[in-house]
Amino acid sequence: MENIYVVDTSVVIEKVASRLIASKEISGKILVPRAVLAELEHQANLGQEIGFLGLEELQKLQALKEEGMIELEFVGSRPNVYQIKYAKAGGEIDSMIRDIAYAEDATLITADNIQAESAKATGVKIRFVELERPNEKLSIEKYFDDTTMSVHLKENTFVVGKKGMPGNWQLVQISNKKLTPLEVQNTAKEIVKKTRADPKSFVEISRKGSTIVQYKNYRIVIVKPPVSDGWEITVVKPLRKLNLDEYELPEAIAERIKMKARGIIVAGETGSGKSTFAMAVGEHYNSMKKIVKTVESPRDLILPDEITQYSKNFTSSQEIHDILFLSRPDNIIFDEIRDTPDFKLFTDLRLAGSNCLGVLHSASPIDAVQRFIGRLETGMIPSVLDTIIFIEKGNIGKVLTLKMTVKVPHGMSEADLARPVIEVIDFITSKPEYEIYSYGEETVVIPIGSDTEKLSPAKTLAAKQIENEFRRYTSKAIAKITSDHKAIVYVPKEDIGKIIGREGKTINEIEERIGIGIDIEELEEEKDSGIDFNARHQGNYISIYTKPNTTVDIYVNEQFLMTASSSKKGEIRVHKKSKMGRTLSNAIDEKKTIALKE
Repeated sequence: MENIYVVDTSVVIEKVASRLIASKEISGKILVPRAVLAELEHQANLGQEIGFLGLEELQKLQALKEEGMIELEFVGSRPNVYQIKYAKAGGEIDSMIRDIAYAEDATLITADNIQAESAKATGVKIRFVELERPNEKLSIEKYFDDTTMSVHLKENTFVVGKKGMPGNWQLVQISNKKLTPLEVQNTAKEIVKKTRADPKSFVEISRKGSTIVQYKNYRIVIVKPPVSDGWEITVVKPLRKLNLDEYELPEAIAERIKMKARGIIVAGETGSGKSTFAMAVGEHYNSMKKIVKTVESPRDLILPDEITQYSKNFTSSQEIHDILFLSRPDNIIFDEIRDTPDFKLFTDLRLAGSNCLGVLHSASPIDAVQRFIGRLETGMIPSVLDTIIFIEKGNIGKVLTLKMTVKVPHGMSEADLARPVIEVIDFITSKPEYEIYSYGEETVVIPIGSDTEKLSPAKTLAAKQIENEFRRYTSKAIAKITSDHKAIVYVPKEDIGKIIGREGKTINEIEERIGIGIDIEELEEEKDSGIDFNARHQGNYISIYTKPNTTVDIYVNEQFLMTASSSKKGEIRVHKKSKMGRTLSNAIDEKKTIALKE
């Protein structure tokens, strides 16, 4: 009796049937349901590689028929549009295939677990083929070495790759000849085929114009016409994994990330190392015996098996929302926040008390905060975000924290202009860099950092004139311009009463003469510096002249800055572009207390 086999869509796509025939494991009559052909045509029309792989397999079966190795026949009716569209959800096409196998008393060959179990339940003879994991590498892996960040293939061009490190890379030609459109298409088919067969890999997104694949450690984006002007494949692979200790973080920042921060945003430009840092933080949380889960699109973070990775591409934000609340993770990593539904989900998780780390693209640290403005009420921002970590060239470039307060915004002088203000503070220096508040119907972000606080020549001259005016009443006065309409004048304590006058008469007269509001504050007496010295600007350096051949500690406002040794001539030189030099330069300009001690 002749052997009769029915093949379903799964074995056609995986090219199992031709392999079994070539190895002479099966022979006889092969029946291909027209429902299989219809499903493959539908997938090919959607631009999905699996449709083309299946059609190639049917062509191969036709070639085997012509060689006399098998009989081949297309059987059954063609499914309707509804059955094709909902083939995966409703199982209509699988049911049609089983019916044909039962009616023909044939053996159904499948690689689909559900199809196999359903066939057994209905009394259909079954041959289940478990797909073998491919041993050979992808052909694109040959383009990678230890310094390659990404490889780019496009039809009618050379293969190129980015080599180097984040922030310091070069685009290098890798191939000696240009790729033909067919070569790029065949590479795309190979990627999809091996991804489907590898249990550790998956097709994340499959659309008519694009396919996104996570194959082991490779994130692969396949784009084709009409979305692009030609077939294109981009392959990205992380150069290395780091743990949190390898970032050599200052103790205060490390402590904040590990223990105190609850709403962290990791921001940076494309390829800056954001995801690498997020992986390091995730592994640290896992090492602390915490339940960690991720929300990704695509799932390209390389994390231990203990960390569960969810994909936004296979479910809705609402379902992920429910899963995360019911499963109660200690920490959630959101890689990455792209559109408004992502921002809303991140906000909901934070306001519910979850410890979240979100990854997003931004050109500067403050831009990360700007992306939340307009998507939620301004007053809620500090409740959602408490720490912004900006990644540059693979390292932490800046850390900002957010704090809500009620105050008169920087640059305004009238007390009745006080309002809720979000201060964006440099975590290292503890100095505010930006203020966020409502101004009319707009929410504004105003820079107030040290770069904006440097006095213009006009303000410097105005301060000198105010000091000269006050020297009529006191031996020492230091003026500081705080806005176009306000200044603070520091005078010795014993002269304050004389300057204010009875019922404020004297200070009112001074304000009328100089045309600016004045606040009087006590001038703190300078403490003995310990060593006489003279500090001044000298070209690109700050020069400090003191005792020759002496090692001294330098203090600014009683805070230790550095230790230095003077030359034979008693000179200490500090370059202005160095961190210490900038601090000394600001101290001189702002008349801060500088002290030298042996």
